[in-house]
Amino acid sequence: KIEVMSSPDGHVAEKYASITHSGTHVDAPLHFIKNGTTVDRIPLETMIGNGFVIRPEPEGVEITVKSLQKVWKDYYDGNIILINTGWDVKRSFSREFQEDFPGLSEDAANFIIEHGVKFMGIDTLGIEPYSHKDFTVHKILLGKDIPFIEDMCNLQSLQEGKKYLIVALPLKIGDGSGSMARVVALDIY
Repeated sequence: KIEVMSSPDGHVAEKYASITHSGTHVDAPLHFIKNGTTVDRIPLETMIGNGFVIRPEPEGVEITVKSLQKVWKDYYDGNIILINTGWDVKRSFSREFQEDFPGLSEDAANFIIEHGVKFMGIDTLGIEPYSHKDFTVHKILLGKDIPFIEDMCNLQSLQEGKKYLIVALPLKIGDGSGSMARVVALDIY
């Protein structure tokens, strides 16, 4: 919610209220892991670095290890990975947009860990499908101290497999489980 405030001297400011896990945002380990790393303590080196956009084909609503293996290149290992499902272009308040989105399966989350991915993002409302009510994928990744971004947009404007400098800057909310973030992919290579 944004409330515009103005003063007699002519300056304008806005009062802003939101939850930390809305819009494009970073999930810090504390979101699901007791005593996990808070968003203000995630090292910048984790959220800034070389990254690649991939577009795996989901099997139903799950992006499986097979889906990832079909698009994976060895040079993705140890970098930032952004998953483009194309879901952001469906943005609406419809049940389909909010509940039918694809996401990582448990085996895909373990694949991400095995390949040393330091940070990742996806253009859906959650890292795992909405139907996975136990949040196991959240717990797997965050339990290994791998934060991620949910609800990204415009990934379709980036070239799949091309190296970009990814810069993800969440608000430095003390002891926070997450934060809205500005994420950019710079074409400097």
